[in-house]
Amino acid sequence: MPKVKKVVLAGLLLAILIVFERFISVETLILRLSFAYVPYILTGTLLGPVWGAAIGAMGDIFGMLLMPKGPYFPGFTFNALLTGLVYGLFLYKASTNKSYLIRLIISIFVVHIFIHLGLTTLWLSILYKRAFVAVIASRIIANIVEIPIEIGSMFAVKIFLDKPVKKYLLENSDTEDDMD
Repeated sequence: MPKVKKVVLAGLLLAILIVFERFISVETLILRLSFAYVPYILTGTLLGPVWGAAIGAMGDIFGMLLMPKGPYFPGFTFNALLTGLVYGLFLYKASTNKSYLIRLIISIFVVHIFIHLGLTTLWLSILYKRAFVAVIASRIIANIVEIPIEIGSMFAVKIFLDKPVKKYLLENSDTEDDMD
């Protein structure tokens, strides 16, 4: 993909991430339900792990500057960076729909188990001085509900966007510099 298209796409996905995470979400002290997974997964799929990590971290920092929802905690920025990195590592350059679906399932499980349930719960228990077990109990149910929704919706989005992505984003990508 040409450099200019990558930068424009990254900016668009960053803006969508901030809107989904900060403005279109339901949030309590220990739980946030949003559609932020969509731009994370799209960034990882289309731009790769480096861009995914950068967009994740920038989304958290810019979102915090635009609309803080509590004290800034660098652990959440680290989580956002890791989330983008994981999706990029698993989903970038998946060759077939079957391969993409398998990688999508694995990446969503990795993000939910290690980042959402593991690290996020740890940061929340530190930040709000609550027992890890007490915080994780309510978060497990939410993550169990979110996982199949994310898998189904993102596979449908991938199928829906395959032709436009190939036509508008990937055309002429063989002849221009590639910045992976």
